Amino acid sequence: MAASRSLLGKVALITGASQGIGAATALHLAQLGAKVVINYSSNAKPAEELVQKIGSDNAIAIKADAGNLRDIECLVNETLAWGGGKIDILIPNAASGATGKGLDNTSEEDFDKVVGLNVKGPYFLVQKAAPHMAPGSHILLFSTSLTGLSQILPNYLLYVTTKGAVEQMTRVLAKDLGRKGIVVNAIAPGPTSTALFLDGKSEELIKTMASWNPFNRLGTPEDIARTAGWLVGPDNTWVQGQIIKTNGGMQL
Repeated sequence: MAASRSLLGKVALITGASQGIGAATALHLAQLGAKVVINYSSNAKPAEELVQKIGSDNAIAIKADAGNLRDIECLVNETLAWGGGKIDILIPNAASGATGKGLDNTSEEDFDKVVGLNVKGPYFLVQKAAPHMAPGSHILLFSTSLTGLSQILPNYLLYVTTKGAVEQMTRVLAKDLGRKGIVVNAIAPGPTSTALFLDGKSEELIKTMASWNPFNRLGTPEDIARTAGWLVGPDNTWVQGQIIKTNGGMQL
């Protein structure tokens, strides 16, 4: 466990937290002392394993579709019931990645699915959670470094469209909720070695992506989690409305 317990007594709700960056973030916040709600959408096993790793006194797994309004309301209510009626840290991490389709072959169903999880989900999660967040609470949204990359492939169009929306959401919420003392930022990871990211990519492509930053490696979920831990921690009282690119210097 980490020496610092800077989040002791805090309640954190993280969507899409059963694997990858979400799981690493949940574990890191727990190591900092937070009680963590681990949201998952379908597969309970990795979520329950993470609860066991953290300890059932400090973590709970809650199934919910993070893009469905009724599920979002239930998720917030269950979090409040478990966490003593408050939410100190909100991290809408659940997202749908690139569909593999460009403009010509994106269907309305594709569009609604990705926008529903990536934009509608965070929007209404913040709406339902914010009334239960006291001054000094933190909201951390997730974007991507791809929104600022010039050499982007056409099949990322829908994905980066949604993440661009998240960035604008971050800026406006920072002004709105900032008046209530709530800190709002977004984190924008670069290529990160999660199972989902690596799936289907050749070794050559992975090496190429690793070369995009001066450290010549992919990011790890723990790299992102440590940045997230600072952004939602008590030392961050003055970084507000920012999109923090966490990519090892891929874009300078």
